Amino acid sequence: MGKVLVVDDAPVIRLLLTRVFETLRKDGVELLFAEDGYEALRIVEQEHPRVVFLDVMMLGKNGFDVCHTIKKVWKMEDVHVALLTAKCQDSDRRKGAEAGANEYITKPFDPDDLLARAKLVLGIP
Repeated sequence: MGKVLVVDDAPVIRLLLTRVFETLRKDGVELLFAEDGYEALRIVEQEHPRVVFLDVMMLGKNGFDVCHTIKKVWKMEDVHVALLTAKCQDSDRRKGAEAGANEYITKPFDPDDLLARAKLVLGIP
């Protein structure tokens, strides 16, 4: 069916999203996780997930940089990137759009909304 990658340096967010997306496994979706931008890029390159939920504020390579690499450098237009961030300024939203993000979702987010978004992109009713 597809793969969903969750990238966040906060263990509590990764755990929450593991629980949110767990129901997708019954539909054949594989869940992948990364703790930082470098690991995220390695996983995207090797596993080619269909959906990436990507934290923006991380040490090293931030979410904007990771998104830019996926969308602009690697030109992986079939990878749906949703930025997850506490940064809610218009300038941050523009930066996300310029990096090629498909969505810009601010924290705190509604877990049910994230699940619905993933299902929509994956084509799961």
